[in-house]
Amino acid sequence: MPETGPADGQAPPQKRRGRRLSWIWLVPIIAALGGLLLVLRVWMEAGPTATISFQTAEGLEAGKTQVRYKEVNIGIVQRVALNPERTGVVATVRLDKEAGGLLQEGTVFWVVRPRLTLSGVSGLGTLLSGAYIGLDPAGHKGKNGRATASKFSFTGLEVPPEVAQDRPGKRFTLNARDLGSLDIGSPIYYRRIAVGQVVGYHLDRSGKGVNVQVFVDAPNDVFVNEGTRFWNASGVDFSVDARGLQMHSQSLLSVLVGGVAFDSVAPREHAAAKADASFVIYPSEEAARAQPDGMPLRIRMRFDQSVRGLVVGAPIDSFGATIGQVDSIDLELDRTTNQFYAVVGATLYPQRLGAKTFEEIKDYSGSTLEHPSGKLMAAMVDHGLRAQLRIGNVLTGQLYVAMAVFPDAKPATFKMEDAPFIPTVPNNLDQLTQQISSILTKLDRVPFDGLGSELSNVMRGAASLVTRLDRQLAPEAVAVLRQAGRSLASVGGLLNPEAGLPVNTGVALQELARTARSLRELSDYLQAHPDALLRGRAPDPVRGQMPTR
Repeated sequence: MPETGPADGQAPPQKRRGRRLSWIWLVPIIAALGGLLLVLRVWMEAGPTATISFQTAEGLEAGKTQVRYKEVNIGIVQRVALNPERTGVVATVRLDKEAGGLLQEGTVFWVVRPRLTLSGVSGLGTLLSGAYIGLDPAGHKGKNGRATASKFSFTGLEVPPEVAQDRPGKRFTLNARDLGSLDIGSPIYYRRIAVGQVVGYHLDRSGKGVNVQVFVDAPNDVFVNEGTRFWNASGVDFSVDARGLQMHSQSLLSVLVGGVAFDSVAPREHAAAKADASFVIYPSEEAARAQPDGMPLRIRMRFDQSVRGLVVGAPIDSFGATIGQVDSIDLELDRTTNQFYAVVGATLYPQRLGAKTFEEIKDYSGSTLEHPSGKLMAAMVDHGLRAQLRIGNVLTGQLYVAMAVFPDAKPATFKMEDAPFIPTVPNNLDQLTQQISSILTKLDRVPFDGLGSELSNVMRGAASLVTRLDRQLAPEAVAVLRQAGRSLASVGGLLNPEAGLPVNTGVALQELARTARSLRELSDYLQAHPDALLRGRAPDPVRGQMPTR
């Protein structure tokens, strides 16, 4: 076939060149790659996400509320919503990658708001910056020494913890009958120095007591050992004894908010107590420092008089030492007399008398408290051991039970059993009442009617006697008195100085004086011249002539 060519007058067709990629497309490609790298970087650097349950969303706001640890921002709240049960809210938070290891078992969260507690005021900074979520980690670490996130769902606290988990010190549990005036934040004292605080409390499983959690800061936690005893140091303790009125308190803060004190009362050194060890809270320092109770001994006592003023817990005193307390007070009917009487149940702790005395008691009784033979109690009852109600406080009328020896007490028998009966004697007031009643009974037996009749007869006889004396003896007595008057007048006349009797008496006395003088001269002459008794008196010498020799 003939070749066909281009038409006459037309240029031959040219070949089209391939389309080239314009450089302008590099800009979106680079931007996309940069964005992808940025997203990948953000994804790689983003920390873990966790959910926290709270009762209310007060102070929480998505995109604004921060998560802080030690006042450093480590995350933010991304979402706040109701939980499926609509009983609270769930906050979704995202933490920084460096802080992801804080999400562990034991980590706690709470919303920081302004709060006023016993330990002080906290969260005042949130008045300007707004509320935020606080965090307290458990402190666990991984194998390489760094913590890793292991838990992503938490239940937030409604109140912040009193003590951070990384705070140096130890936690202990104190067992008490009731909480008393203690509260979270109440101080713990050692030698009147605050060394810790109460961090929590709850009822025990039986519901018969309260477990109080306390925290003692380091290095003071080493002073808590196996021989340490805690006691309630709340309020002010007043006591009146031979030294007068005594007042004891730990501090003004303990008076207002309560407190607990402790000290080691054991005579020997003990190792430091381990964390979470349990102790008992005693009601007072005196009770804490008392001798150990040891094995209890149950007893019963029968009182036929009123027990008004005796309460459960009243002390049992023996020679000034408290050896037990009253446990129960019941009334029972005596079928023989059809009268009620009180049965007081009590617990004795013989070991409170001291270790040495307790050992001597055991040696004497020849038995143990677990299996007592009653030999010691029977001997003491035979010697007059009795229980007696006594007044412990005159103002309030409170009573206590005294165990003392009464040598004049009536004989009583003792029978050993699980809770033996201890013989009793009436107290002084009851004895006085009985004596007054006995006197009144004796007075009631006196025949006052017959005595009145006899007394009337006596009075009539006395009146008759007085009448007779007035009628018969009175005139004679008057005559006798007149005669006596005349006799006295005569005697007075004789004794008158101008009468003859006094004059004659004076002359007689002068003569007697001369006679006595002559006898004295005669006696002196005979003493000088004893021969005059035989020869007679020598002639008187002539005056003026000298005597011859």
